[in-house]
Amino acid sequence: MIKRVVMTVRYNIFSYLVGEGFKNTLKNKKSTSAALTIMCMSMFMFGIFFLLGQNINYVMEQVEGEQGFKVILELDATDQEVQEIESEIRQIEGTNTIQFISREEGYSQTKQDLKDAGDTLPEGYVEYFPDSFLVTLTDLELNSSVQEKILKIDKVEEIQSSDETITALMNITKGIRWVTLGILIILIFISIFIITNTIKLTVHARRKEISIMKYVGATNSFIRWPFIVEGIIIGLISALITLFIVGAIYNSATKGLVQTDIFKTLNLKLYTFSDLFKLLCITYIALGAGIGIIGSSISMRKYLEV
Repeated sequence: MIKRVVMTVRYNIFSYLVGEGFKNTLKNKKSTSAALTIMCMSMFMFGIFFLLGQNINYVMEQVEGEQGFKVILELDATDQEVQEIESEIRQIEGTNTIQFISREEGYSQTKQDLKDAGDTLPEGYVEYFPDSFLVTLTDLELNSSVQEKILKIDKVEEIQSSDETITALMNITKGIRWVTLGILIILIFISIFIITNTIKLTVHARRKEISIMKYVGATNSFIRWPFIVEGIIIGLISALITLFIVGAIYNSATKGLVQTDIFKTLNLKLYTFSDLFKLLCITYIALGAGIGIIGSSISMRKYLEV
């Protein structure tokens, strides 16, 4: 019986605190509107950079996936040995695609590369062209280790690789990821700072109410929770509004971008909004609720000091 009464009291207190949070959100329309506007602007900028960062990484992964090296086999490698070499390469961790290039294909490609001078190559010269494989990797970080393992395979003559290009791509990718992460972190701190100061106006306007509650014995947690609920509500509403705005702008922008010559020529793709919707939705909800909680808690400190 006592346990049931305690549970009932706890439920009533919880429902009261949550209810007060909702009431405050609707009651203080000016401060709520100001907070929503600022939150939406901050989260819009965050969303744009978030989607931009995701797509830059996606494009870089596609470009990286096209980078590979050529495995040159010895001239006397038999068809059976070529098959065995291909099988061994596939078993190496980090290999992505393996394309076999026969000596005839290598000879034809060389003639095309030499253009007019290629006509001077005699037909019998094809016997001096070795079979080879064009290998791409799942991760360019594994470039050196994969090459070392391939060179140990019997009948592998050498590896032709643009290591400088691969290194440059790796550095560019790392740089972009760090810059994007840095911008997102800065935007989060800016959002917290702005929403904190906005909520402070609401708290300041109700400082007499807070003082009265403290005089009658209300605990800091009891006073704080309605404001935290209010901050969470504002954050979640902002997240939903911004999600739809960002989605509409993103879909419009990407449709035009993927039709440009550079994307068609390089066969590059971008994420669709549906691909990123779940991740962005979770991020926005966590960000909105988190900023609301942090902003409300910081704003309340001054008025809860004994």
